[in-house]
Amino acid sequence: MTSGAPTDATPPSDRRLVRALTVIPATAVILANIIGTGVFVKARVMTVNVGTPGMVLVVWLCAGLLTLTGALVHAELSTMMPRSGGSFHFIGAAFGRRWAYLYGWTYSVALGASVAAVAILFVTFLNDLTGAALPDWALTLLPLVTILVATALNLATIRSTGRVATALTAVKVAIVLGIGVGAFVLFDGSWAHFSQSGAEGVGEGVPQSARLGANGFGAAMLGALWSYNGWAIITSLGGEVKDPARTLPRTMIGGTLLVIALYMLINAAYFYVLTPLEIANLPESRSVANATVLRFAGSTAAAVMSVGLVISAYGTLHTTLLVGSRVPFALARKGLMPPGLGVISARSVPAVAVLAIGAWGLVLALTGTFDILTDIYVFMLWIFYGLTGSAVFVLRRRLPDAERPYRTWGYPVVPALFLLVTFFLLVNTFLATPARALWGVLLVVAGLPVYAYYARRLEPDDPAAWLGGE
Repeated sequence: MTSGAPTDATPPSDRRLVRALTVIPATAVILANIIGTGVFVKARVMTVNVGTPGMVLVVWLCAGLLTLTGALVHAELSTMMPRSGGSFHFIGAAFGRRWAYLYGWTYSVALGASVAAVAILFVTFLNDLTGAALPDWALTLLPLVTILVATALNLATIRSTGRVATALTAVKVAIVLGIGVGAFVLFDGSWAHFSQSGAEGVGEGVPQSARLGANGFGAAMLGALWSYNGWAIITSLGGEVKDPARTLPRTMIGGTLLVIALYMLINAAYFYVLTPLEIANLPESRSVANATVLRFAGSTAAAVMSVGLVISAYGTLHTTLLVGSRVPFALARKGLMPPGLGVISARSVPAVAVLAIGAWGLVLALTGTFDILTDIYVFMLWIFYGLTGSAVFVLRRRLPDAERPYRTWGYPVVPALFLLVTFFLLVNTFLATPARALWGVLLVVAGLPVYAYYARRLEPDDPAAWLGGE
């Protein structure tokens, strides 16, 4: 893989991805994707799920530690195979081409839903900022414009895209710190709130099956994991990370630890300012962050925070397109998707794959058919996180001599713990929200005939071959 960028005169077949992402922009990509909207709204649902502020913080910590174990596991695999597509290669090396394809298939399909949903949420925050003054036609049109702008910006070089992610991340971190520190410094709240319960709150949209007990804890964990989601995305940019043996572990582990600290801070601030019952009684359309800032700093500060939420939502959309496009690109390079998706532009970007994900997001935003896909997104993702965690054990046995610049700390206990908790979450989802789990399984199974179509002309699968390529 070359380090210099190709030019317009470089034949497409000779173009390669460029390793240009260093530690800071790579970490920024992770943070820009993780810190989206969940941490600003999920405390309401989680309070009803588990009852008390203390339990909510326990859930955030447990979800963060689970995320950290996943980061430790992915760090080993990503340094073994620093390739675009990330888990597509890890799963392929351990479990074969069919399972790798099913990961790529489900991820790519659900990714369009995520693009559509975040673009619509971006406009929702924008509408809130204007005092609900946007006309109906704007609410329909602006998500499409937002997707088009984000798609166009992701056609720039990876170095430029990394700079955009760094700037967006600075805003996101400033918002979380502003709320977390501001609540304790500017407001005379009460620690007594932490001994109260919000279990009897309205909890709009929270089913009885997801309130208290093991089901409630599991549902709250899924909510927290949605907010932590994005910790492993840098592995999909493995082919564009400079010095991956050092950069990938640093960004995943360091970024995860930073997010855990930020999330614990801001959620403690919510309960310091508001009672758990007040939080549980908030309507679905109201963010906990907005209610908290309005209480301790007034309407002007709340308006400034709304600007930050708009920028935060766009940051998530930007990095979703950036990273997500590398998965269909990797599938195309393996002959498992149309070859056009594997084309690299003169700017060293898989431009066709970026355009395809953007177009898919536009279709779902226009049709409004993304709701089911977004509901099952986390469940589906953790199925393949579990497979990836298992891949560490399989590859340690199957390819013991493969180069491993980083080895999972605490092996085999850490990856085993990751797998046990993942299994609990998947089983709990079947019990608490069976419809979402069933749709997730159906989405995975739907990829089998598509895989059969592409695989019929390919050579027999070779596990060792997954260690090479882009």
